[in-house]
Amino acid sequence: MQVNLRTLGPNEAQVVLSLRLQNQNTVQASQIIEILGSETKARKVIRNLIRKGWLSRLIQGRYMFLPPEHGPENLGENNALALASAVIEDSYISWWSAASFHGLTTQRPTSVSVASLRQVPTQFVEGTEIRFVKLTKRKFFGFANYKLHGRELSIATPAKTVVDCVDRPDLAGGPSEVARIVAGAAASVEPHELIDAALKMKSNALSQRLGFLSDLVGWQWPKEIRSELRASIPKTQRSIFGPKEGRPGDIGYISDWGIFVNIPERDLLTDVPKPRHRKS
Repeated sequence: MQVNLRTLGPNEAQVVLSLRLQNQNTVQASQIIEILGSETKARKVIRNLIRKGWLSRLIQGRYMFLPPEHGPENLGENNALALASAVIEDSYISWWSAASFHGLTTQRPTSVSVASLRQVPTQFVEGTEIRFVKLTKRKFFGFANYKLHGRELSIATPAKTVVDCVDRPDLAGGPSEVARIVAGAAASVEPHELIDAALKMKSNALSQRLGFLSDLVGWQWPKEIRSELRASIPKTQRSIFGPKEGRPGDIGYISDWGIFVNIPERDLLTDVPKPRHRKS
């Protein structure tokens, strides 16, 4: 069996050593040009380093460095979340992928959704689909650095993950999966952190969904926190969760939260385990 070893020529070794000494996780083509002092030479070295498994192309002109610790064979980068987190700056992983990372669901999505402040086309990196979702500055918050397989990733905190999923169920597997995520959060997410993140989003529909889903899955919040969320929603505010048109068997109108739930209860609770409350 032929083994594809990550051998290096003199110019390639110069770049790899420089990146290793600088502890670089990602690198721009311009940096490699600066190291070698020649654009022509740098372009050739970049092609070779990609072919030999020292660089993974993230987006035009930006690459992830696969250091010597990856071993002597060209196996590529198998850390899909690390690749997604590194594609562009000012971004963070959220929605379904973040929920899986934090253990809020047992489902493992095949694509990764990344929040960013600018519009970026969907990318396919090392076989992984990475979808970029442009957020307003108001919603771009609540993320931190986490370690995964030796890589540092920017991921939404557990509380912000729940809020993002409730805000965009289409990026979190749909309404039934969002119910599962809210149920999963009951064991580990502080209610006050969740409410603070939800109110900071300034979305009445999000607050209505969050209140309804927390009641549905049996998450027993302190009375004052539940009241704070309810008081933030105008009494005349109405929203819809699920399809626009209701059908027989749907949950219907929930007066506590001013929301029309056009989904049957059994559908929302299909994959929701019994309530698991965080120990005080």
